[in-house]
Amino acid sequence: MTPRTIKSVAVYCGSNFGNSSHYATQAKALGTYLANQQVTLIYGGTRKGLMGVVADAVLENHGQVIGILPQNLFDKGQLHPGLSNFEVVADLKIRKSRMEILADAFIALPGGYGTLEELFQVLTLTQLELMDKPTCMLNVEGFYDPLSSMLSAMTNSGFLKKEHMDMLLFEGDVHGVLEKLRQWTRPQVNKWIDPPKST
Repeated sequence: MTPRTIKSVAVYCGSNFGNSSHYATQAKALGTYLANQQVTLIYGGTRKGLMGVVADAVLENHGQVIGILPQNLFDKGQLHPGLSNFEVVADLKIRKSRMEILADAFIALPGGYGTLEELFQVLTLTQLELMDKPTCMLNVEGFYDPLSSMLSAMTNSGFLKKEHMDMLLFEGDVHGVLEKLRQWTRPQVNKWIDPPKST
């Protein structure tokens, strides 16, 4: 299998820092790695939290960063001032769509509601064969272990096929993320599961 080309990555992550310094350390390491690999960062455009950390790291290492910021956050002065390029869009729905279009792949660092909401949208589009782009969780200090367990519960309970559970990649090492994304292939199964047989 020929590895897929990854020239740009959308990173979903918290606009807060979290309560462990390891989250920011790994966000900085990811940004540095993306810049060194000449992979453009696509992200939410703000200076806040881990989002600002990963963007700063790319920029400090002479990489390219494209920010997509909704108008209400732009009006509040949250646009990162040093971006290579940015777009101000009407709302979060358009922000997500633009990030999905511009990115060749997706990485999730630790975050909150917004991170998960963006993550599950791209996974759902992939499951429905409306997208063919890989997604990997950077599982800092086991942050996403509970999510992995929840996906297993969905699968064991008959709501998710194993192939679709396995399409979401998990990686603990920043330097292993891009290789996993490059080797990924979309599962060739539909999402529907036969109902249980009546007894």
